[in-house]
Amino acid sequence: MDFGLVLQTDPPASRVVSLMKRAERNGFTHGWTFDSAVLWQEPFVIHSQILANTTTLKVGTMVTNPGTRTWEVTASTFATLNDMFGNRTVCGIGRGDSAMRVAGRKPNTLARISEAMKVIRALGSGREADLGGGTVVRFPWIRQGAELPVWMAAYGPKALKMAGEEADGFILQLADLYLTEYMVGAVKDAAAAAGRDPAEVTVCVAAPAYVTEDDSPGALAHAREQCRWFGGMVGNHVADLVARYGEHSAAVPDALTDYIKARQGYDYAHHGRSGNPDTRFVPDEIVDRFCLIGPVERHVEKLDALRALGVDQFAVYDMHDAQEAVIDAYGSRVIPAVNG
Repeated sequence: MDFGLVLQTDPPASRVVSLMKRAERNGFTHGWTFDSAVLWQEPFVIHSQILANTTTLKVGTMVTNPGTRTWEVTASTFATLNDMFGNRTVCGIGRGDSAMRVAGRKPNTLARISEAMKVIRALGSGREADLGGGTVVRFPWIRQGAELPVWMAAYGPKALKMAGEEADGFILQLADLYLTEYMVGAVKDAAAAAGRDPAEVTVCVAAPAYVTEDDSPGALAHAREQCRWFGGMVGNHVADLVARYGEHSAAVPDALTDYIKARQGYDYAHHGRSGNPDTRFVPDEIVDRFCLIGPVERHVEKLDALRALGVDQFAVYDMHDAQEAVIDAYGSRVIPAVNG
């Protein structure tokens, strides 16, 4: 199993770079950042420094979107980084929940994401693409052998189907075993139905991880409070699914929708941060199911179960009060146990 580190691009950028360097030293293979231009600093500027200060780490967005940047600009940015540092980037893409809403716009439609993925992948790999209206372009400066995989974040049934049919990878932002089995199955089935080899779709599960010294009530309670924000972030996407499909729909499992009944509003100023006051509605059970918390043995047990469900990479959301400690614990104890 591959391991990734996910960070927000909070200033100072030097700390983001330092944590990514630490992750590579500890055996992580991927470094991911949020992409929301109003809330955090520009990720691609920082990606350049991460790539310059590491040797093998692959870097990507979790996730960019097709609305805040034109598609040829996104493709050119990734392609330039690949030209400078080798094919070491991944374009993670989604609806742009925070990026679009903070700017007063609606998240992107699946149709727009589909079109963008095709254009970004083609241009980033040196092929020509139609930008719309018959305007076909190709980057003349791309070297032979360039490639740009595009991974899609998804939760709902239509998005899962599209990820299986079109994306190079599937990003699932929760680590619940039941929901992972359900959603990975939907993606793989869609890939097979489209005539693809399901194994060609890389599966990346991303969730907070918090390593405790023991499983005492106090240690687990602190870990839950540090990760409770994640249930609120996922809840934004779930609320959209409920609005579209209804509260009890065969299209969306009740295990995903039940917990948001007490959700009341959401301020993106606290998005993705521990201590988010808008996530008090998230129960301990959801934190335990969606995240990885507890002593090392619990992490290894859950990661083994995720791998058995077809997960190729686990990406650690590292937004809490133990960033370095979790990176080091994974490097010294978790990753060797999982991959030993």
